[in-house]
Amino acid sequence: MRSAAMEFETKIYPKIGGYGRYNRIVTLFSWFPNFAVSLNLFSDVFFTLVPESYHCSPDLTLLPSPDVFGNLSRQEYLNLTVPWAKGSGFSRCELYRYPANASNQTGDLLREAVRCTGGYEYSKPAGLRNNLVTEWNLVCDDYWKIPLHHICFMTGWILGYILFGTVCDWLGRRPSLLLSVVSSGLLGVMVCLSNSPSVIPLLRLCQGLTLAGVFLASYIARLEWCDPSHRLMVSMVSGFFAVFAELVLPGLAVLCRDWPVLQAVATLPLLLLLSYWCCASVFPESPRWLLATSQIYQAKICLQSFSTRNGVSVRDELFPAETLLSEIDEMFGEDVQPKFHNVLEMRHTRVMWRNCLILGFTLFIGTGIQYCFTRNLHIYSHHFYFSYFLRVLTGALACVFLCMTVDRFGRRGILLLSAILTGLSSLLLLALTQYLRGGLVLVLSVFGLLSSQALAMLSVFFGSEVMPTVVRGGSLGLIMAAGCVGMAASSLMELQNNGGYFLHHVVFASFAVLSVLCIMLLPESKHKALPDSLKDGERQRRPPLFLSRIDRDNPPLLRTPPHASEYNRDNYSRLVSATKKMLTKDTLPYKISVSSQAPLLPSNGTSQETQNDSS
Repeated sequence: MRSAAMEFETKIYPKIGGYGRYNRIVTLFSWFPNFAVSLNLFSDVFFTLVPESYHCSPDLTLLPSPDVFGNLSRQEYLNLTVPWAKGSGFSRCELYRYPANASNQTGDLLREAVRCTGGYEYSKPAGLRNNLVTEWNLVCDDYWKIPLHHICFMTGWILGYILFGTVCDWLGRRPSLLLSVVSSGLLGVMVCLSNSPSVIPLLRLCQGLTLAGVFLASYIARLEWCDPSHRLMVSMVSGFFAVFAELVLPGLAVLCRDWPVLQAVATLPLLLLLSYWCCASVFPESPRWLLATSQIYQAKICLQSFSTRNGVSVRDELFPAETLLSEIDEMFGEDVQPKFHNVLEMRHTRVMWRNCLILGFTLFIGTGIQYCFTRNLHIYSHHFYFSYFLRVLTGALACVFLCMTVDRFGRRGILLLSAILTGLSSLLLLALTQYLRGGLVLVLSVFGLLSSQALAMLSVFFGSEVMPTVVRGGSLGLIMAAGCVGMAASSLMELQNNGGYFLHHVVFASFAVLSVLCIMLLPESKHKALPDSLKDGERQRRPPLFLSRIDRDNPPLLRTPPHASEYNRDNYSRLVSATKKMLTKDTLPYKISVSSQAPLLPSNGTSQETQNDSS
């Protein structure tokens, strides 16, 4: 039995209208989950943003009698109660403690610096008036709770990609999306109502788990609804939706002012996505996945729905026996049973497992090394919005760069270029930072941030194309989980107060150089059909670096004669039938007639007899 899913682009997709009106509509609705997920992901930046300046609140118990400091101005009062740190203003984590018998204001008293005991006074955070840091004083001795909060959030994303990737392969894209949307919406509401600093990290971990499911299900379904010529553009437009969410987030933070209100606003798009449950036509199941898993009855219903809404009928054809649905029945048979796969089956493969490891490695590098570049942005300017909007701008430019180059030069070539530029920028910053001026460091950091974001985005898109449909959810989930590990690595550095920053930079720069060699082992998926079965995924081979002919992806080592045309049973049977009919006809289209005239050149025997008669 030949697989119908293998020929989805060539035989099935055109007969249901191709990338018609309905496919464009469902693709549009698949972009909104990306906006909702990005809004919840990047809002965490504002929730845990430490104000630019803060210091201890004066504690009256550490001061002598009120009469000693009773007539001082606010500034003089702070000068005598808060130590002064050279070059940075007031000390952030210490107070002066005076002896009980202090009686003058000269400042020459025997006083000692102690840790803050009465809370902190903060400058206004960027955007929000009140966030998790200012509400629960997550600074100084409790600063470690902020990177721990980030690590918990990223751990949820890692678990979510692995869990919901398996759910996508077992239950389908639509059930996975609905389940994750409902769960993430409920958890978002719970975070809004929570008032405990120990419960919120746990809730954010669970919400990250469900948000990963929303992103993964919508990304895979969107890819499988498109033909090869539209896959890149559709995926990159979803990246622009994420950029738009990052752009509007600072304005929402200014309007909301308090973090629970911002959390409620970020949760609202997730609650609106619950309408996808009621209206199945805006986010249908992937017909490609249904065919790949041999769910024939559901696949036929889904194909009829797509064809009808695209304005094409699969029933009204000239020869009913050759219609699409009849071909599917003939190809699969009547007693076929659905067969589901999981990502663990990839351990018996060689090509797919290698591709998954390489793309997970490149995504890990692309997300982890961004911390090295953004840290230089903070050094150049301490203003929060400078580094924030510069990172958003480089993300938008990375999307534009991929849109303009990937379909022209291929996935593997641009991924290789992005890895080279990322590694080169990182190595130059490592070796020459102390010799370069601030402007050149900024240019290299921005350039490295741009190339690393392009590397990360293209790794995800490339992975979704080379992984087969039956395990696309689980395999892409593993790749994206590796990317979240890279994002969590920056929080680990902050947990150690940036003690291992140099080692972090060296390791990721070395990994970027190593990834250049690994990328050469990947296949090329430009303008090719998506693999559907495990066998399709294993048939992918890497092309040579320099192609002698464009239409040959895998030329042999030795030149061989051209192969004969593939055997086709139908064509052969038609040829045999036509030959039999021609041979059994009584009247042939031609006859061999014998001429009555003598030959011009008679034979030797005839010539001799003629000569004898004449004599």
